[in-house]
Amino acid sequence: MRFLIFISVFVTLYALLHFYAFLKVQRAFVLARWVSILLICFLLFMVFSPIFIRVLERSGMETPASLLAHTGYVWMGFLFLFVCSFFALDLYHLLGTLGARLIHTPLGRWLPSPRAAFYIALVVSVSAAGYGYIEALNIHTKQVTIRTTKIPKELGRFRIVQISDIHLGLIVGEWRLKRILRKVREAKPDILVSTGDLLDGQIHDMSKMVDVFRGVSAPYGKFAVSGNHEFYAGIEKCTDFMKKAGFVVLRGDTHDIRGVLLVMGVDDKAVNRRGTSAGASEYDLLSDLPGDRFVLLLKHRPDLDRRCKECIDLQLSGHTHGGQIFPFSLIVKMLYPVYAGLSEFREGAFIYVSRGAGTWGPPFRLLAPPEITIIDLYGTPADALKK
Repeated sequence: MRFLIFISVFVTLYALLHFYAFLKVQRAFVLARWVSILLICFLLFMVFSPIFIRVLERSGMETPASLLAHTGYVWMGFLFLFVCSFFALDLYHLLGTLGARLIHTPLGRWLPSPRAAFYIALVVSVSAAGYGYIEALNIHTKQVTIRTTKIPKELGRFRIVQISDIHLGLIVGEWRLKRILRKVREAKPDILVSTGDLLDGQIHDMSKMVDVFRGVSAPYGKFAVSGNHEFYAGIEKCTDFMKKAGFVVLRGDTHDIRGVLLVMGVDDKAVNRRGTSAGASEYDLLSDLPGDRFVLLLKHRPDLDRRCKECIDLQLSGHTHGGQIFPFSLIVKMLYPVYAGLSEFREGAFIYVSRGAGTWGPPFRLLAPPEITIIDLYGTPADALKK
């Protein structure tokens, strides 16, 4: 039921964006009747293209699904940028009109005509989409250092490498995965963690990607948790893929990493809604843990359970993509106060939210570059931390 509501809301909002764009085209140009009909048919098809993509994918028709995905999601990103550009122009036009009335001076020459506004929005959106496509391919490495009294000083540096939100599927494939994991290997992790949405959509033949993952070594282990998209694709199939790729899948479990730290992971709440969670919540897990151990929590969404704040030393999350495409990031920031980067929620305890390494939907990233994260833990005496 929740999924049907989500689809209904999504289609309605997406249709409104198309309707807005259609009105702007009509204002800018005098369209022949047959041109208007063809344009309406095209826009209607694109409104429902995400649903068509999933139907084709579920039917095993990967080639047409991939072609439609690349076309439909590029269009989605372009349309979003086009509409945002026109919103800005409409706001400028409104302010200009109000200003002209206030100062009793005509400002018409400073306001673009409907056709000029269309071309301005077109140039801005195409340029932003082109830049966003290039930015999505440029994987950044984010370095974080955390000092703690809870791991042995003699251990020296303990390196955690985090990947998140790769969304392997029709858009992000083997070539992109190899680029991401090349940077992971260069970082030489002690442990590798995946904080959800490793996969996107249906899973058919992904054996090559399993082999790519198995080529990445981490002496203390590789650990993964589910994201909401693992639920959409099928949690059991996704769990099987992650295990074959060499990950220990934590679904309400705790794992002791050779006396250095405790790593625990929980299912995303999208999985919990359908009653398919395999394990306990973080609150249940933390209730019996010793207080002198460094606790690392892997949780897809950057939600902090207030009951657990005193027990967690580091939470690693993803999900937000850092907004992925500006100005959508402004909405994401309102939904998630910690939507990207490192934040201290109590003295000596942190949450880090990765922007993710892949893309969902449009293969663009605008002012939210993809990343893998390197977290270096150093054991430090208490008196040294106070200095």
